[in-house]
Amino acid sequence: MVIELKTFSIGLPKQMKYSNDQLLSTAICKETVEEAFLTKEGFIGDGVADKKHHGGPDRAVCVYPYEHYSFWEKEIGESLPTSAFGENITSTNMLESDVHVGDIFKLGEAVIQITQGRVPCSTITKRINNPHILKRIVQTGYTGYLCRVLEEGMVRKDSNITLIEQHPKRVSILFGNEVYFHRPKDIEAIEQLLEVEELAEKWKEELGKRLYKITSLS
Repeated sequence: MVIELKTFSIGLPKQMKYSNDQLLSTAICKETVEEAFLTKEGFIGDGVADKKHHGGPDRAVCVYPYEHYSFWEKEIGESLPTSAFGENITSTNMLESDVHVGDIFKLGEAVIQITQGRVPCSTITKRINNPHILKRIVQTGYTGYLCRVLEEGMVRKDSNITLIEQHPKRVSILFGNEVYFHRPKDIEAIEQLLEVEELAEKWKEELGKRLYKITSLS
């Protein structure tokens, strides 16, 4: 399956208006660019407002499957803006069910590795102005996902994305989302996810705590 980079977007935090002219500082409203250099911390010219829950080496690049846009537009009854979910890369043929924690991709001149599913926050609800979408994203597992940068390099809007190496354990992002959001006490599933060494540190910590709590009480 040929992967196509549909939209390449970056942006720094700025004030976003939502509901009754309330303001929120966020970097979710990204804009398309011709090119940007990708470092271990993310794209030059890209950033996050909430550094506790976003950003960092394990979450340097956000990818969202292009195929989900038609699904959401049909569900909410209106068209969505470009990079509606605050992603850097909107691409085809990279669904959560088809990519895995630890998979390595060539992105332009850079090399990235998938680390975790994206944990959606209420900023998406404010951006899209739909009170139900956050819950539905969690229900469907259509979260998108995050990546670390193994090799820095320039990325352009017409850059190729190619799979370099599929992780041997083949733990899909969709499975990870299922475990993280819907199976908090499934010991076997949590252990399967934790066996992937390339999993983001934040998820390792969270799932490790869950596992300790479950096993210490049993």
